[in-house]
Amino acid sequence: MADQLALTVNGESRRIAAGASIADLVVSLELDPKKVAVEHNGEIAPRSTLAAVMLADGDVLEIVHFVGGG
Repeated sequence: MADQLALTVNGESRRIAAGASIADLVVSLELDPKKVAVEHNGEIAPRSTLAAVMLADGDVLEIVHFVGGG
């Protein structure tokens, strides 16, 4: 589909709307962008740039979310 991107997220195939940012993807996964670390195509994406980095077809991401607890 031309209006969707095919991504690999944590080793699994996933689709998201074209024009989405990394932050959009994180929110679609029901994660808090302030509590994740993202590797985008082999490089760490600084949290401050997640909303500015646009995804492209074929991108590979690893997302780790932080869970608090005691």
